[in-house]
Amino acid sequence: APPALPPGATGPLASPHRFWGTYRPHVYFGMKTRSPRALVTGLMWLRQREGGGGLRHTCEQSDGLSRYGWLMHDGENFGLQEIEDGDLWLKTEFVKRPGGQHGGDWSWRVTARTEGGGGPAPLLSLFFYVATDGQGTLQPHLENGTRLAAVTGTAEELGSFTLTFLRPTGESGQDPKYARCFAAAAPPVPVVPAFPLPRRPLSLGSYNYLEAASPGLHRLTEVVRSSLSNRFVFAPPGGGPQRHRRRRFFAVDAFGGLPGEAPRGRLLLHQNHMATIRLAAAGGPGRLAGGTLSAALGRHAAAFERRFEETFGLGRKGFPPPQRRFAQAALSELLGGVGYFHGRSLVQSPLQERPLPAPEAALFTAVPSRSFFPRGFLWDEGFHQLLLARWDPALSREVIAHWLDLMNAEGWIPREQILGEEARAKVPPEFLLQRSETANPPTLLLALQRLLPAAPLPYLRRLFPRLRAWYDWYNRTQAGPLPLTFRWRGRDPQPERFLNPKTLASGLDDYPRASHPSPEERHLDLRCWMALASRVLGEVAERLGEPAGPYREMERALSDNGLLERLHWAQELGAFADYGNHSAAVGLRWQPAGPASPGRLPPPAPRLVREVREAPRPRFVEALGYVSLFPLLLQLLRPDSPRLPAVLAAMRSERQLWTPFGLRSLSRDSPLYMQRNTQHDPPYWRGPVWVNINYLALRALRGYAGAEGPQRERAAELYRELRRNLVANLYRQYAESGFLWEQYSDSTGRGQGCHPFAGWSALVVLVMAEDY
Repeated sequence: APPALPPGATGPLASPHRFWGTYRPHVYFGMKTRSPRALVTGLMWLRQREGGGGLRHTCEQSDGLSRYGWLMHDGENFGLQEIEDGDLWLKTEFVKRPGGQHGGDWSWRVTARTEGGGGPAPLLSLFFYVATDGQGTLQPHLENGTRLAAVTGTAEELGSFTLTFLRPTGESGQDPKYARCFAAAAPPVPVVPAFPLPRRPLSLGSYNYLEAASPGLHRLTEVVRSSLSNRFVFAPPGGGPQRHRRRRFFAVDAFGGLPGEAPRGRLLLHQNHMATIRLAAAGGPGRLAGGTLSAALGRHAAAFERRFEETFGLGRKGFPPPQRRFAQAALSELLGGVGYFHGRSLVQSPLQERPLPAPEAALFTAVPSRSFFPRGFLWDEGFHQLLLARWDPALSREVIAHWLDLMNAEGWIPREQILGEEARAKVPPEFLLQRSETANPPTLLLALQRLLPAAPLPYLRRLFPRLRAWYDWYNRTQAGPLPLTFRWRGRDPQPERFLNPKTLASGLDDYPRASHPSPEERHLDLRCWMALASRVLGEVAERLGEPAGPYREMERALSDNGLLERLHWAQELGAFADYGNHSAAVGLRWQPAGPASPGRLPPPAPRLVREVREAPRPRFVEALGYVSLFPLLLQLLRPDSPRLPAVLAAMRSERQLWTPFGLRSLSRDSPLYMQRNTQHDPPYWRGPVWVNINYLALRALRGYAGAEGPQRERAAELYRELRRNLVANLYRQYAESGFLWEQYSDSTGRGQGCHPFAGWSALVVLVMAEDY
């Protein structure tokens, strides 16, 4: 099949408005082009303290920032982000101006200040850099030997370029008071410095500059950190007692390479030392700077607010300004987390003896979390695109096409995309491998269904062969033991290590399944996903005039409520459930260490192992939770289904799934509620509240509330309560912590897991807008 994206569709000529962007979600601030080996720019900062300070660059939870995130971002031309690092406040802004054949010009500005207390303002160093990755040229242009005033160069696709670093100003627009910085006497350095250093102390103004060979973009932090030297002395501006408060500080000095790593690219870095500054970088002639830049940022901010209200109508719904700003930030952080990745996945196929790298691929995608998951995840992306499709349908169509172009010849798409060295640097080695028999929920079809009515026919024609191949792959490789049943492949292969072997393929990870994995399992959620897939494939086929009969026939069979009950209704549980080889009498116990052998290493430490106190047998799995809800979540249950009252009752029961903060993932009376899976594996989908499933629940409840049936009023009542609880808690947690979170405690509502997590948690915007 031809690619879903025509060749060259993402380049500067075909798509100039998206060529440049904040496509580096793993850094606090940076820009790059959508190129396989892109020119990149970025920001680092260092708060100068006695004994050194932490160099900030990539988004890390361990940095302990009070808050950071995009408050406004339109996904294309403009963004505004605020960062709080202790008493340091930073604002990053950028704006693009169209023109030419390479994405136009852009400018970005960083404003910094310290909050609170008296005394002298602490010294802050801002580092602005431009770097290449194995191609292109960089030429520095210096003032006074230390201030990097501009960079000129060439790069693939981009061609020739100029990047200008403007002098800093105070927030009033006036030139700030300059500190004096000296290179103090120091022992000889065993490497050649990047610029000549005199033997006597020299006033360096407020700037340092580094030119270095880099072993790769994933090592930029280490390159800068290893080049820092504290042989410089800072003298505060002004007279009086301040003049005597000189102290050493860290500045880039010289870089001698990283051991064992060959240089591959170039790095040019501009370090500025200030207490409170506003500093800008700009590209191209007639650049956006000063008042012109401020005016452009103001226009874009006003346009963003108008468009947001026109799209989501939160003001018309009566939400006060703080909650509207919260929703704007949720959308903006998702848009600011869109990245462009290029590289190879590491794939293990059953047909191969050892893992092999897949062909080179590019991916344009949102990411779940800039700090913890700054890469593409297949089932997350469908939820991301539900929101982005409402904001920018063309952007969403392009992202979906990118994902479908990752498909291999069999129709498989890897569930996690770790493309390029920067992405691999954030992933533990044991998670790099992707197994070609492992699926992931086809949530992209949820977004495609939303886009379908207005999607251009040529676009759908390019997608359709890949959609068919994907659908056929699921039916061929994930089939269950009986007709019209399905089973996730790839459960944990060593069940004795886990209280309940995980099912990563399902996206629900440690959600309880049959205790003993076997080919006899029937997985309810996968069956429901395949019903949705059949429905969407049928709708696409009908729009294209292609034969839709096989898809509609499968949709009817998988939506047959009688057959669904026979295969998945657990009478003793009073709920829908998985079926498999299962024991309810399973627990974890400590395995004592064995005796030490003379002359041998010490024995292994005691560890938790699984203990099965009752033999497993084929049965329904006694776990009431998110999986039990899937016939409702994907609206397969008829409005007059005799099982609908029981499902709604479980949702509303505080003993089971209901909390003041949203629906919990596993019933409180389940045997595995909030139980650890191993000694080092805390509960994940065994109790906490997750926004993506709550969104599906609200979407379904609204559908049942609008359909004729005996549960119509009950569904409407649950919808109102659940929506109110979910929105109130997410806003409250954001107001208190500054972040959207991966999940929320079902007992306190507090955000937990990784942060910021403006992936599917940003669906709160659609919930507020009641746009399903």
